[in-house]
Amino acid sequence: MPALYRMPEVAAGTTDALLSEWLVAENAEFAEGDTLVTVETDKASVDIEAETAGVILRHLVEAGTRVEVGDAIAFIADVGQSVPDIDAALAELGVDGSAVGVGTPEADVLPAAADADHTPERTTKAAPAPAPAPASTEGTASKGRRFVAPLVRRLAAEHNLDLDAVVGTGPNGRMVKRDIIDLLNAPATPAEPTAAPAPATPQPPASQSPTSLPETGAPGYTDLPHTRIRRAIAARLTESKHQAPHFYLRGSADVGELLALRAVINDSAATKVSVNDMLVKAAAAAHIAVPEMNVIWTPDAIRQYHSVDLAIAVASEGGLVTPVVRDVDGQSITAIATTTRDLAERARSGGLKQHELNGGTLTISNLGMYGTQEFAAIINPPQSAILAVGGAMKQAVVIDDHLAIATMVQFTLSVDHRPVDGAVAAEWMKTFISIIETPMRILL
Repeated sequence: MPALYRMPEVAAGTTDALLSEWLVAENAEFAEGDTLVTVETDKASVDIEAETAGVILRHLVEAGTRVEVGDAIAFIADVGQSVPDIDAALAELGVDGSAVGVGTPEADVLPAAADADHTPERTTKAAPAPAPAPASTEGTASKGRRFVAPLVRRLAAEHNLDLDAVVGTGPNGRMVKRDIIDLLNAPATPAEPTAAPAPATPQPPASQSPTSLPETGAPGYTDLPHTRIRRAIAARLTESKHQAPHFYLRGSADVGELLALRAVINDSAATKVSVNDMLVKAAAAAHIAVPEMNVIWTPDAIRQYHSVDLAIAVASEGGLVTPVVRDVDGQSITAIATTTRDLAERARSGGLKQHELNGGTLTISNLGMYGTQEFAAIINPPQSAILAVGGAMKQAVVIDDHLAIATMVQFTLSVDHRPVDGAVAAEWMKTFISIIETPMRILL
């Protein structure tokens, strides 16, 4: 029977989400498992799949609208079911069928066809083509409206682009990310010089003394509006510092054998392994050896996990994201390399799903490639620790009472003192460094 389709809770604790794009048109049928709509949370895009087959009779919320969880977003029915008067059927359910677009509009509205930054992966039955619109003298008002996807809008704002000048190359003329990139890469057209009038010499009023004129030479600045992801990062890390009592352990490891083992692996493996991949695997091995570290704090208990899920910190255009690698302890080093590369690429392009950002007990944040020798990171809640990795540097060290040169890396472990005591964290750090310095253990 006909029913209202409501905005689901796409992530734990989420109270609202941005309806980014409808992937099934009105009057179009969909199968079980088809993607109906794409919504956006603060950190990811989420494709909502149909649990059963049906047909969308009417969209109740336009793309580009922020919607509360539980609010009706569409009116659906079973395949083949006829609803002669949709407005009357909606009225019986307490919904005003004419009030399409309820919620909080968030996207910029431009004339022309609907916009999206990506196309649906599944093919749905197309809706019947509308009859041609009669000629109108109202200009662009007769062309409909398009809602600019948040990623496209953000790129345009960052580079001060006029979206009216962008021609969409996506399906049905949609504007997609590559259109913004092509515009940025296009050679600039020099403007024709025009003669400017000679500036007049400002003369202060007789009643105004020269000392009251505005100061010159003051430093300039530019305000960069906060993005949703930047606000989310700020809120989560502020919460972490306020609620999680951090303590820090520092250690250093000789990574000479680790680098040599990596070279051997990459000589024969089809998938190239990074130092960070080996650190992820070593951290998982340390979690197995010290399971008291594979925990998080909850209001009622310390939750200890049976498998090891670890996050990796990735710098994206919008800010830092931490996708999670699942079951690290059960994967080979080359499988981890494949997974981390895929997650990092999709993190930078904004293609991560919400479930790929949830979970894990520890994050690895590596700034060594930037030349950073040592730093301390803030824990990503609800995880209990984060490992900050510095750059590999040759240093003078004492080995068996003799001075030698070794390639050393500085590690700083930030730990939440609520679920983890200092002795446990110290045992974990000792184990981790031992694994790094005897790296064959990573492959076991």
